Formats: sequence, C-alpha cells, structure tokens
Amino acid sequence: MRYRKLGRTGLLVSEICFGTMTFGGEGFWKVVGEQDQRTANDLVKAAFDGGVNFFDTANVYSFGASETILGQAIKDVGLNRDDVVVATKVFGQMNDKPLSSGLSRQHILAQADASLKRLKLDHIDLYQIHGRDVATPIEETLETLNDLVRAGKVRYVGFCNLPAWYAAKALGISERRGFARFESAQMYYSIAGRDIEREIVPLAQEEKLAILPWSPLAGGFLSGKFAKDTAGPNDARRTVFDFPPVDKERGFACIDAMRTIAKGHDCSVARIALAWLLHRPHVTSVIIGAKTVEQLADNLAAKDVKLSGDELKVLDEVSKLPREYPGWMLERQGADRSKYV
Repeated sequence: MRYRKLGRTGLLVSEICFGTMTFGGEGFWKVVGEQDQRTANDLVKAAFDGGVNFFDTANVYSFGASETILGQAIKDVGLNRDDVVVATKVFGQMNDKPLSSGLSRQHILAQADASLKRLKLDHIDLYQIHGRDVATPIEETLETLNDLVRAGKVRYVGFCNLPAWYAAKALGISERRGFARFESAQMYYSIAGRDIEREIVPLAQEEKLAILPWSPLAGGFLSGKFAKDTAGPNDARRTVFDFPPVDKERGFACIDAMRTIAKGHDCSVARIALAWLLHRPHVTSVIIGAKTVEQLADNLAAKDVKLSGDELKVLDEVSKLPREYPGWMLERQGADRSKYV
C-alpha cells in the first residue's frame, strides 16, 4: 500500500480508502448494504491489515448506524486511534423534522457532536460537507467549520459533490477570512464517469486539493457482472438501484476493453477499473466499498496492478469525454501557446 499527502496537508492517507456506506442497512440504505457489527469488524480488520489507514462514512448513511458500527469496529478490532484517519460528512436529512438537514451553523454543530458520539471519538480527522445547501450562505458554513477546527473537534475539512465554481468561491472566502480551508474533494469518478476532469480536476491541481473518488465502480456497473444486452444479477446493487447515472453505451465499451486487459493480468474487471483510477496522477485515495472480505481482498489487490502505457492509452481512449465548449475553443486558441508551458 502506498500513502499520499491529503492535499496541502502533512496528513498521510492510504491510496485506497475503505468506505462504510454498506454498514447498517437502515431504511433506504438497505439497498446499498446491511452489514452488521460482526461483518463490519471483519471488514475493518481486513482493510487495516491490508494497509488501509483511511476510513470514510457519513452521518446520513443508515441515519447514523454506519458511524456507530464503524466506531465500534475500530474499538472491537483494537486499532490505535493515531493509526487511522476517520472521515465523515454532514448535510443529509437525518429525520423528517425541519432542522434535520443542511449546512447551517445549528445543524453542523449539532451533527458534529452527534457524529463524534456515534464514532466514539474525540475528534474527526476529515469533516466534509456532503453537498451544497442553497438555503444557507456559504460564509455561515465555512465559519462554522472553522470554529470546529479551532475547537479541536475537527482536524481538516473537505467537500463532496460541489460544482467547481462554488468550491472556488468557498476557497476564496476562506483565504480572505483566514478560515481553515477545504483540503479535499470527494467526487464521483470512475472510468465510466470522467466528468470531474472538465472543471474539478483543474481546480484541484491549481489549489492542491486531494481528490477522493467515490463509487469508483459506478455503483457496481463496472464490477464485471454486467454486459451489453444481458441482464445483471438480481442481487446486484445496480440492478435494484441504478445509480450513479452512466452513459451505458460508453460504459459497456469500457467494460469490453477492461475484460480484455483483465484477462491479460489474470484478474477481475473491477480490479482493472480501480487500477485505472490509481494510475491517475491527480487522484489521492480511491474509496472502495465491500460486503465481504473476499470482495474487499479483490479490490485491495488493485494496488498491485501495473497497467502498461499501451493499456492506459486504450482505456483512456474508450472512456474519453465528449468534447464540450469552452474546452474545445480553449484548446484551439491555446495550441500555439502550449509549447511554452
């Protein structure tokens, strides 16, 4: 396992992060996974033994149950607190009451304390806003996050699922007001969904943000269980919950290309999909999820897959994004200047 700095910080995180969205299975989250405490303990131990020191959850996953199970697993397995990096999130709706969601000062402070209690921790290593709250000024959100850092309850802050313009605005406000700024961007990113390469990746490179891809297998679409004109298995998550959205034509072309490469490496299609992300120079840590220790072991083995230049070229070509404005215009206008960069 390799370890990389989280953005500009000195915090070292494993190149693979273990996501715990499958823990609990309360309400809607049952379609994602319903791993109980015993299974979670086995998964957390296997991940840590495999070199993972980075664990990700969210308050909204199973309405707090994921945090509770992860916190107990860390205790049950006997992990040293200083040996693990724990990330969680705030924003999602925790119940049907008006104050149960958002990024207001009231909600963030209440949920930070609730997350700490569920996780059985005295601080959160990476606290991430889970989206954009159109009802709350970003200044209020950023000031509250800064207060949590100054109080010692949070070490670093990050964001998930924001458009680049809004993240850039937040970074500017934090710089002007001396707030703890976002150090990471947790975004959907897979070989079948490269949208963040248009705006988020350039922003992250310019501002030295860590990129933490979620759903690197596109909700199971890239697991190797799906093929064009063939129904997927009934027990697959993607069959029940078709998310995140995927351009199926381009996605199946990616799968076909990965099957050929997987045969050459004698490994699964899923392992190739994860390895492709691990080869992206702008990616810090890929967030994987697993329901069994066997599935986890296969995913962790992606770190050992070395894709050749020719293989990467094939995968990059088959998965490339359609050209969009203003990208194609900037490329045309800048052609003669790029030789000086």
